Amino acid sequence: MRRLALIAGLLLTTLAHADEGMWTYDNFPSAKVKQQYGVTIDQGWLDRVREATVRLSGCTASFVSSEGLILTNHHCIASCLAENSSKDKSLLEDGFVARDRKEEIPCRTQVADVLVGMENVTDKVDAATRGLDDRAANEARKRTLTALEQACEKDSGLKCQSVTLYNGGQQFLYRYRRYTDVRLVFAPEAGIAAFGGDPDNFQFPRWCLDMGLLRAYENGKPVAVARPLRVNFAGPKPGEFVLVSGHPGSTNRLLTVAQLQGLRNDDLPPSLLRSNELRGRYIQFGKQGDAERRIVDDPLTGLENGIKVRRKQLDALLDDGLMAKKRADEAELRARAAKDPALAGLGDPWAEIEKATARARDIGTEYGYLEGAAGFNSRLFRVARTLVRGAAEREKPNGERLREFTDAQLPRIEQTLGAATPVYPELERLTLSFGFERMREWLGPDHATVRALLAKDSPDTLAAKLVDGTKLADPAVRLALWRGGSAAIAASDDPMIKLARDVDPASRALRKRYEDEVQAPVAVAEEKIARARFKIYGTEVYPDATFTLRLNYGTVQGWVEKGTPVEPYTRLRTAFDRATGQAPFRIPASWEKVRAQLDLDTPVNLSTNNDIVGGNSGSALLNARGEIVGLMFDGNIHSISGAYWFDTAKNRSIAVHPAIMREALRKVYDAPALLRELGGQ
Repeated sequence: MRRLALIAGLLLTTLAHADEGMWTYDNFPSAKVKQQYGVTIDQGWLDRVREATVRLSGCTASFVSSEGLILTNHHCIASCLAENSSKDKSLLEDGFVARDRKEEIPCRTQVADVLVGMENVTDKVDAATRGLDDRAANEARKRTLTALEQACEKDSGLKCQSVTLYNGGQQFLYRYRRYTDVRLVFAPEAGIAAFGGDPDNFQFPRWCLDMGLLRAYENGKPVAVARPLRVNFAGPKPGEFVLVSGHPGSTNRLLTVAQLQGLRNDDLPPSLLRSNELRGRYIQFGKQGDAERRIVDDPLTGLENGIKVRRKQLDALLDDGLMAKKRADEAELRARAAKDPALAGLGDPWAEIEKATARARDIGTEYGYLEGAAGFNSRLFRVARTLVRGAAEREKPNGERLREFTDAQLPRIEQTLGAATPVYPELERLTLSFGFERMREWLGPDHATVRALLAKDSPDTLAAKLVDGTKLADPAVRLALWRGGSAAIAASDDPMIKLARDVDPASRALRKRYEDEVQAPVAVAEEKIARARFKIYGTEVYPDATFTLRLNYGTVQGWVEKGTPVEPYTRLRTAFDRATGQAPFRIPASWEKVRAQLDLDTPVNLSTNNDIVGGNSGSALLNARGEIVGLMFDGNIHSISGAYWFDTAKNRSIAVHPAIMREALRKVYDAPALLRELGGQ
């Protein structure tokens, strides 16, 4: 429901049409918007909105006051709510309101980034990789990007990130101002933030107050924001031009047909099988009692969301008509590239990707279980692997390390390791034993790693020994091992550290094979295809989403579902009418208590045809003046296939209407100070 569905799509050989497009801020089609809508989006508008748009961990947000107040989705702060909860008390269930600054709670693993600069470094990367074979080019590319990030951070004091656009056609260096002291200010109960639960996930009409408030601090004081975004509580009118500024996570709109077939045949089906079985185990675990239900609530919600996304993505890739369109588009691009003398040396990168995809099929399952999270499905193991690999990688020159352990990444790793967030051993035993079971099933009992792990243990007994014996739930222990480096790791007798040490050689070797035999040739081939696309179409097409700042535009509108019009607004009255008194259709007691005082005609959610995707959760819906008129949190069921293409007629995004935010803060949560800070009455 809440982690936005992958939405909209780029047909490979056609220019963007309708209101489709996740545009970078340096290439927003202002002239087209002016011509089509009569709206002026100039550089001043872009700079003001960019400065107030915030990137969170996996989500987007906006500065909405001069004192660092941040507006985002409730589901975007769920991890902060969970880490400040316990078996006995859940902020997810109960909600939270800080009545003054002293009551604001640290979100210990959260960061807030604001994009302050973009530099095109494509020529520098091209120069470093020119003339090299696929594997050497892949290594040279990584070294160059690491060096650019390191120099940028040293010179600017900012957080610097290399960004690949157009599947390698462009390389940028983005500079962010990062805030690491982020605190929880307000969250409604999950019962109203996610009213309807998984049954309503990716549906519309909806009635969700999916909002939350944070505050960014620097040097112990709220961040001073020169130009925060203003909330217009009246919201937008039907048909009104609106924009979304945010950080869409990822799309697969520029993939080749071979890559799409790989997703359809090799990746999505086994992932769905595993996830569905794990969901069943989560549900049974949660039925043991209230404490277990609180423990599993957040991971179960995320898992159910992912299952629905992947299921509908698979449905999309099984649609013969849409795949036929993809094949036709690809064939046209290949034909035009073959006729262009300037692309005479292109070769056949589509065939190269097809070969690499076949290789991925051979080693992908083993890679997923040993190097991915499918086998070692445990937060404590992930900590152990970070400690073991981090110790080894930090001894290498920065440019030769795994990319996740470069100097630019180390402060974030240490922040996460040092965060005193709860770890629940009973849930760890469940997920880790499940991973071992599936590893044995998919790799076979005679696989070397499986045999070594389970020679004297069952999945359950091994998981219990590891989880019950480790001390890695203690942040002090984690930090001591991190700061102690290789000597501390080598001397440790912690069973989870020992496991990470034991499996690391085989996992690293498999990772290297995958990088050399799959990722390297694909990266080179995608760059060649990007060159062809640029030569033929230029930058009038937009790049795939990469969790970097984008701006898109559209209008407030519903759609027609099986001959029946779907209106673009919902009202509070219908939420009460729809309530059953049982989860997930139970309205919290705080709302029932003041029902007589509420304006039941208040709009709750609205739909638009904006082109957004996961990562856009928490993005501001803006009017032409740059005022917030909604808060994006989801898409309808038709939006999920938008991972690959755009359905103009039915693809819709869903936002929280600002009027319900005001109604809630004023009448339900009695938070007049927060409402005033937001610019309300």
